[in-house]
Amino acid sequence: MNSELTFRQGLKDTLPTVFGYIGIGAAFGMIGHSAGFSAWVILLLSLIVYAGSAQFIIITMLAVHSPLLSIVLSVFLVNSRIILMSMTTASYFKNESLLKNIFIGTLLTDETFALGMNKQNYTEGKLSFSWFNASNILAYTVWALSSLIGALLGNLLTNPEKLGLGFAIIAMFIGLLYLQLIGDKTLGLKLQLLMVGITLILFYFGLIFIPSNLLILFVTLLVCAIGVGVKHVFF
Repeated sequence: MNSELTFRQGLKDTLPTVFGYIGIGAAFGMIGHSAGFSAWVILLLSLIVYAGSAQFIIITMLAVHSPLLSIVLSVFLVNSRIILMSMTTASYFKNESLLKNIFIGTLLTDETFALGMNKQNYTEGKLSFSWFNASNILAYTVWALSSLIGALLGNLLTNPEKLGLGFAIIAMFIGLLYLQLIGDKTLGLKLQLLMVGITLILFYFGLIFIPSNLLILFVTLLVCAIGVGVKHVFF
């Protein structure tokens, strides 16, 4: 990764992360097929909803004929963290038009957000629309195509969980976390590792009391507040 912020460089920087999209996208397509959904329905879910884990919730709830309102609320809760990410990302595009900001936010994912935050470590805290747009579009395209391929291969692989495809997204985040730790020169490594540890502890014990859908948002807000305090007092 370098300091270049062109569309082409955005594609290059995002390319290593697409294997995570391929793995989990194909798994979604296969599971959707096993739940009785056609390949076109699965593709449309990926193109219109484009919500990763929330798409698994949708097909599960649709399969058991859950009320529409329950499905909508569940998807909103699972993806409410994107609101925080979009607010953070928008600060880098204050000079861009509202339409461009909406387009960036619409296709924003956990992965492209993490990649963008890592990229700004190499660009003196700057991000460009061209670079971020390339990252989002590549992720969006690969996710949709992987979902479709998984659905078409559903007849061949009836139990995709055995392939361990679900771990692909976890492995990708581990890689992104490592890049953030070694690339961020504004924060000390001790502070970053401390906050990672606090996050893990809060999430582990939080699962006992708070539903996982809400826990992600809750821990994100809490750790941000703790991080500001810890940095101010100790670092």
